[in-house]
Amino acid sequence: MALMPVADALNSILDGIRALPEETVALDDALHRTLARDVTARRTQPPAPMSAMDGYAVRTQDALAGARLNVIGESAAGQPCSRSVGQGQAVRIFTGGVVPAGADTIVIQEDVQREADVITLAQAVPLHRHIRDTGIDFREGDVLLKRGTWLTDRDLSLAASMNHPTLPVCRKPKVAILATGDELVMPGSQPGPGQIIYSNAYALRALVHTSGAEPVDLGIARDTLEETRAAIRRAEALKADILLTTGGASVGEHDLVKPSFEAEGIDIKFWKIALRPGKPMMHGRKGAMSVIGLPGNPSSSYVCAFLFVVPLIRALSGRAHVAHGIEPAILGHGLPANDHRQEYMRARVAINDDGVAVATAVSHQDSSLLNNLSVADVLLIRPPMAPAAAAGARCDIIRLPG
Repeated sequence: MALMPVADALNSILDGIRALPEETVALDDALHRTLARDVTARRTQPPAPMSAMDGYAVRTQDALAGARLNVIGESAAGQPCSRSVGQGQAVRIFTGGVVPAGADTIVIQEDVQREADVITLAQAVPLHRHIRDTGIDFREGDVLLKRGTWLTDRDLSLAASMNHPTLPVCRKPKVAILATGDELVMPGSQPGPGQIIYSNAYALRALVHTSGAEPVDLGIARDTLEETRAAIRRAEALKADILLTTGGASVGEHDLVKPSFEAEGIDIKFWKIALRPGKPMMHGRKGAMSVIGLPGNPSSSYVCAFLFVVPLIRALSGRAHVAHGIEPAILGHGLPANDHRQEYMRARVAINDDGVAVATAVSHQDSSLLNNLSVADVLLIRPPMAPAAAAGARCDIIRLPG
């Protein structure tokens, strides 16, 4: 197959993807979930005019400098005053207290002198001072949280104020993660000759989790068709929405992911993309399960998962916007001309004295290096066939998580 452009590969992965079915969860379980439906306010907030300050509720026509008013009652939060304010009268009121009938302004307590039940105003007070009107925040029936909203901590507080103890959200995607390779051993082991520590799954599970999906670890399949195919069937049995494999995606005799996909009836949409790092990535589908074969090299595996799996998770989760945000920056140093593959360079970013983001690629871009991936803040995008660029030239970046 010819190398597929990056944009075409992402379109292929997202083609036909629909949000997963709706489920209802408690507010405490709704953080970073995606709303499946618009949510409307069940009440008006505030439900009545309320004081924004501690003081006295009075009539504007009585609120003159030197005026003496009789205090006839008290209004505190949750304990409104049942009496109306008439001529020459005032009601002691506290922040959050309902403004009593007849009153149309608040004089703060610092601007009065009180003796027994009589107050003297130090200065005149204009109409409607320090009053929060009915519905100034929202009114019953207002759509305040829209379908596709990725719920933040502030959204949960708003939903609670709207009188919703639960919210309708899209089901979390289930992502099965499978490593392949005889050379892999777990952290804490003593690698033998030719063996390496298995690290990819830790980043992938974390990325899947923080993107709003449920990771399921299928472990390591050894380099046999039987083990790899068995693991694919386990993913199907778990009803995984996405199967991620890492390693074995290239063309060597021990790269068994592609033949295992084909043997299990996975419809391969593409294999190999015009991308650096991550050229051997593949994508297919079997029924409702999307399958993505990530490269084995750690940086390639992570960059491909970030660029392609995260938008897929967002789409399955019902997010209104699934694409990564691209930001402008300038180069911290010159770069040579690029070849036919779109490159995503690991880079650090800093803000210069003019407030402009300056992206500086890390010293080595080898796809096997994790230290340079760890210190990177962004991916610096180099389009195919981009000419050489000098320091200070404009570039595009995508911020990495964290």
